Amino acid sequence: MPIPYPPAVEQAMLVTYASLNERQRRLFAAAEVVKLGHGGIAYLARLFDCHRKTIQRGLADLRRPQPPYRPTGREKRGRA
Repeated sequence: MPIPYPPAVEQAMLVTYASLNERQRRLFAAAEVVKLGHGGIAYLARLFDCHRKTIQRGLADLRRPQPPYRPTGREKRGRA
């Protein structure tokens, strides 16, 4: 079991996690698991109240990242 983050850090992580979309949440949790190592999935699944498979999917996403968004120049522009 990894050493848990201090309560203030956990609270900041929960606020951040809640502000993200589903894919971003997976990636955020997965990146934290990489830092924590063994036991990190179980710890963060409890902290974020999410399923372990969600974090495992995030780890898979990290292993095969999507190419960065590149504008094509054909996007609509807002009016000033």
